[in-house]
Amino acid sequence: MKNIYSTLIILLVSIAAFGQKAEIRKADKLFAQRAYVDAASTYEGVVDKNQEVLQNLGDAYFYTNQMQNAAEVYGTLFSRYEATVEPEYEFRYAHSLRATGQDDEADKYFASYYDKDVDITEFEESIVDSSNLYIYEPEMLPAENAASSDFGISYFGEDKITFASTRNTARPIYPWNKKPALDLYTGEISEEGEISNIVLFSDAINTDEHESSAVFNEEGTVMYFDRTNEKRFKTEEGLRVANIRIYRAELVGEEWTNVEALPFTSEEFSTEHPALSPDGSTLFFASDMPGGQGSFDLYKVAINEDGTYGTPENLGPGINTEHREQFPFVSEDNILYFASDGHLGFGNLDVYKSEGNYTEAENLGSSVNSAYDDFAFIINEGEKKGFLTSNRSGNDNLYSFTRTKYVKKTRQIDIPHENRIYFEFDKSKVTEEYQEVLDKVIDILKGSDATEIKIASHADARGTEEYNLKLSQRRADATKEYLVAKGISSENITTKGYGESQPVNDCTEERGCTEAEYAKNRRSVITFTTMEVVED
Repeated sequence: MKNIYSTLIILLVSIAAFGQKAEIRKADKLFAQRAYVDAASTYEGVVDKNQEVLQNLGDAYFYTNQMQNAAEVYGTLFSRYEATVEPEYEFRYAHSLRATGQDDEADKYFASYYDKDVDITEFEESIVDSSNLYIYEPEMLPAENAASSDFGISYFGEDKITFASTRNTARPIYPWNKKPALDLYTGEISEEGEISNIVLFSDAINTDEHESSAVFNEEGTVMYFDRTNEKRFKTEEGLRVANIRIYRAELVGEEWTNVEALPFTSEEFSTEHPALSPDGSTLFFASDMPGGQGSFDLYKVAINEDGTYGTPENLGPGINTEHREQFPFVSEDNILYFASDGHLGFGNLDVYKSEGNYTEAENLGSSVNSAYDDFAFIINEGEKKGFLTSNRSGNDNLYSFTRTKYVKKTRQIDIPHENRIYFEFDKSKVTEEYQEVLDKVIDILKGSDATEIKIASHADARGTEEYNLKLSQRRADATKEYLVAKGISSENITTKGYGESQPVNDCTEERGCTEAEYAKNRRSVITFTTMEVVED
């Protein structure tokens, strides 16, 4: 009887193991076909998840913007297999942690991936610390269908725009995210940035494949756009994948016609997200064609007067990284805006800009970029208005913004005693005599919207340099404590003691001075910074 039970147990275990292997094979096939929603569901059914299962499951959630699930799965992956996990998973884990508000843990994995210290707080401060700062404050546009994905607004004529959307439920369902195939839509744009009268774009352009990322010449008679290949490319592994090509079409009368793929595109790789230079002579785009810096790179290609094209040129390592650079846009001032997840940023895809020869990428800051994907940024430089796309609310949604320029101004507060708070010899306590002075400082600070307050404290020349440095720091800290006790935020205040190194007179210990002369160097000086709106 024992032998029978043993045989049954072995048989049941074997059947379970065989069933689990079958589920993993099914999930692996779905994952390889980029059917991430179904792949994730199938992987979740696997009881004993090995390293590869956890990697693919985390990626399936990551690629479908389910960052909380991705962070949890990657967390399990690293807790079990950290010694053998490839660096690319550190990169995606860090982004999923950032998206779920776990910045300190995200910084740790970013630091490991980039092999250097990463501090998102310092990174943000470095952007804000510039003398000129642009604030965008995006606002989400109303969506007809909260479940649909809308992205990639482009200007079309004087008062129209186009964008891509999954709202057409008559289209085939795309296995990547279980949403309908993308169609192009058009609408009218008001002076306030609101979009109305939204209708499908031309039937000559929209098909059962994905169409998106349209851009038009100045006359509105030529358009470039993305379309997924109807014919799937067979990879070396035998899988068939749908790459993307850029198409060109012409407006003849009221009909879009002569729809053709550009000659440098291919079924073997993707070219996408076309953008035109202001004079229409250069086409910018993203591609994963062979020979690039990484996943997707930005390229430019000349459009010749006879309608032919030059040879695509990679924009180089100042712009492109080993990760994704996509969604280029070139403003009328020849400023290149684009999205990247390879440069240090606030979230997954961030918006950057580059001027001149496009050799350096500058992050637009946290007023545009979130912990999620922010991309497809366009702007009318003259009107200082524009649009971008973000999935910070869950789905891809359209946002409008108005750009405001601030200039950083640093001032000393004009109050008696030249803004100085004097201290008794060898003391750091704020005296009653000058508490009244500090109270005036506080009134000015509260009415100024100060973004940065600096307290610099000093000592006279008596005593050792080391002792005076510590004494002056205590004086700076005492001044800060008084301000904070009166309601000034401590986060805005920095302190520094300079010891005897910055006297206001030539009073040194060797020379000898009167008590009054020494007293002038026992002081704290307060400066503050504001960001003021200026004409852009």
